[in-house]
Amino acid sequence: MGKYSKALSSYERSLEINKIALPPNHPTLAASYNNIGLLYNNMGEYSKALSSHEQSLEIKKIALPPNHSDFAGSYNNIGMVYSHMGEYSKALLSYERSLEIQKIALPPNHPDLATSYNNIGMVYSHMGEYSKALLSYERSLEIEKIALPPNHPDLAVSYNNIGSVYSHMGKYSKALSSYERSLEIEKIALPPNHPNLAASYNNIASAYDNMGEYSKALSSHERSLEIKKIALPPNHPFLATTYNNIGSVYYNMGEYSKALSSYERSLEIRKIALPPNHPDLAQSYNNIGMVYNNTGEYSKALSSHERSLEIKKIALPPNHPDLATSYNNIGLLYNNMGEYSKALSYYEKAHEIDRKSLPPNHPHIARVKRNIKNVKKKM
Repeated sequence: MGKYSKALSSYERSLEINKIALPPNHPTLAASYNNIGLLYNNMGEYSKALSSHEQSLEIKKIALPPNHSDFAGSYNNIGMVYSHMGEYSKALLSYERSLEIQKIALPPNHPDLATSYNNIGMVYSHMGEYSKALLSYERSLEIEKIALPPNHPDLAVSYNNIGSVYSHMGKYSKALSSYERSLEIEKIALPPNHPNLAASYNNIASAYDNMGEYSKALSSHERSLEIKKIALPPNHPFLATTYNNIGSVYYNMGEYSKALSSYERSLEIRKIALPPNHPDLAQSYNNIGMVYNNTGEYSKALSSHERSLEIKKIALPPNHPDLATSYNNIGLLYNNMGEYSKALSYYEKAHEIDRKSLPPNHPHIARVKRNIKNVKKKM
């Protein structure tokens, strides 16, 4: 339901009771720490999430045999947190450790193996290594086709992920085909107003948006929003995501007043639903700043981008790629204002972070290099 503070209160009460009732290294305590870790991850409090998952893992190391399948779950969850922190090499190591254990503990076509290949694919996608991501996602899909019924929702997830890689690769027609296959399965497997259907309509919309078919993109986003309004509480973070995405379509259409309205609605919900320094709030301020930049309201744009950067500095590790994005966007703003030395300074900060956090052939590195080159010509 997105009510994270209430969830945390219940999980912590459960942990208190378990600490009194059970031996100190009982597996149920590990499960409690795991649940708290998953919640902190959703709240964007990644250091607390990591601490909880590591506490869960320590208990399991004492309580369980060395290659018990529950270890795979812990390494998977630790990998997920590292991925959200932008520490992709650590995430990859954790996911691969999870996969190693599963290969020993489980049959060769167990669905959990598919989950691990899926997670490894997600990290490769974040790293910009799209061919490796595609191979991992396709391996996940192969296992699911053997292990699961033909219209199982997990197959829909795999088609969705394959679509996302094709989208990153600029192969939008292939992306659309995969997203539509995902939606077909979900329509059979799930209730008509299940949130996963909303996610599929969102992804189809993103493909249409990238293809420049904005009316189709808006139609799909609005269908996604309809489902979420029925399925979720009124201030659920997923609603904020949809308003944000609708804003992005309007932004691409050049309808900046409508884009701003949607982005501000998204921000309102996030302020209610999320902790004050959640990365999603930074995204909202960034997007609002982009609108103001394009409408020539540079002081408002700068204020929004700086607020986005402030949140990211609190919420994320110092070399997270999203920080580079903020520095780059502030650089773009100063470039538009004709303050080229300030623009160069911010571009260089972005480039420094990108070099530390991303593979050398990642497109973001080339983008910032171009910006540095262009602004130097103006100085």
